[in-house]
Amino acid sequence: MRQQGMKPIISVFGLGYVGLTTAVCLASKGFRVIGFDVDHGRLEAIARGETPFYEPGLEELLRHAMAEGLFRCVDDYYRAVMESQVSFVAVGTPSRRDGGVGLTYLIKTARMIGRALRAKDGWHLVAIRSTVPPRTTEEVIRPAVEGSSKKSYPKDFGMCVNPEFLREGSAVEDFMGPERVVIGVEDERSKDTMLQIYGWCTAPKIFTNLRTAEMIKYASNAFLASRISLSNELANICKALGVDWYQVAEAVGLDRRIGPHYLEAGLGFGGSCLPKDARALIALARRLKLEPEMLKATLRVNDKQPVRAVSLAEESLHNLKGKKVGILGLSFKPNTDDVRESRSIVVIEELLRRGASILAHDPKAMENMKKIFPNITYSGDPQRVIDESDAVIIATKWPEYEHLDYRDKIVIDGRRIMKAKAEARIYQGLCW
Repeated sequence: MRQQGMKPIISVFGLGYVGLTTAVCLASKGFRVIGFDVDHGRLEAIARGETPFYEPGLEELLRHAMAEGLFRCVDDYYRAVMESQVSFVAVGTPSRRDGGVGLTYLIKTARMIGRALRAKDGWHLVAIRSTVPPRTTEEVIRPAVEGSSKKSYPKDFGMCVNPEFLREGSAVEDFMGPERVVIGVEDERSKDTMLQIYGWCTAPKIFTNLRTAEMIKYASNAFLASRISLSNELANICKALGVDWYQVAEAVGLDRRIGPHYLEAGLGFGGSCLPKDARALIALARRLKLEPEMLKATLRVNDKQPVRAVSLAEESLHNLKGKKVGILGLSFKPNTDDVRESRSIVVIEELLRRGASILAHDPKAMENMKKIFPNITYSGDPQRVIDESDAVIIATKWPEYEHLDYRDKIVIDGRRIMKAKAEARIYQGLCW
């Protein structure tokens, strides 16, 4: 039994981007953390002090936490629960065909935790980090834990929802210095435990019920996605008028009601959160007999932007059939190797459909993209991509792309690379 005042030992179920970042950052705050995952290859890599994905600063924190004895991995869920007082759940919730959220992994994890709790003496907190639709925790996860454990909430275990707001590429920074901490909780013991876990954090702590905390995550991502699509639509109008969108955005962003963030125009948004969460919210709304017109429009605009870039390349080259097009950037954003929902995937598919061949570069994401497109050509040298291509599409705003030679080239810029705009013989910017 944990003595009063001692930090709880924490287990984290699911060691992907969210789970591993959560586990390692909590360990860096002095908590003893146990990581569990069903992927043995992932566990073996982490045990060697290697992160199975690229996230700036995370691998160094992982190795330090392991050296200090504050973080370890196990492949036994029973041990993970029995040797901790709090279990964070950060498993994947992939999209279903209808856009809704697949809860299979989450339900399996809830039942695992429940089976372990059946044999455990003492109270245990289950904290949901995975992004789930409102009412999931109270109507699906909590009953799964209760059914497997044969124990009752809140007497024998606690539940809370602690949504993450971690941006890939700056996840460590976001965890260590959050703008807010949202905790959905409906019993005092769970609330007190979460206050203890986040005692180091000076950010505002927002306490709600379970379903409100779940909705806050979806609403946040819906706002961000909508701002990006609206910026792209306005930038398209500006381009047709010969107006610099970024001058417009700078002035618009000075309005305190609007602010300067997420006004960038370009190829649109990708990644594992914004597109998936928008689709999930659309599916949820339809189940509630509502038709979310703005969310649908947000995704339609986003889907058009990469195709528009390919059309600009075709316009500049007059025909794409038999032409070589270079792609600079494959990850959905800089400082990550994640290609999920990357706009470059849509660009590559459309280029291949129109008969072009492709030479691609990315500092971190080429191996991941090879799993999707094994038959296109990749190069570790971004300058070679420019030199050997008939036209170049810039799809990710990696800093090194600001230092290349674009002279005498056709460039379709989806990410506002200033050097390309200054030097290219023909420059088509989605973001101008």
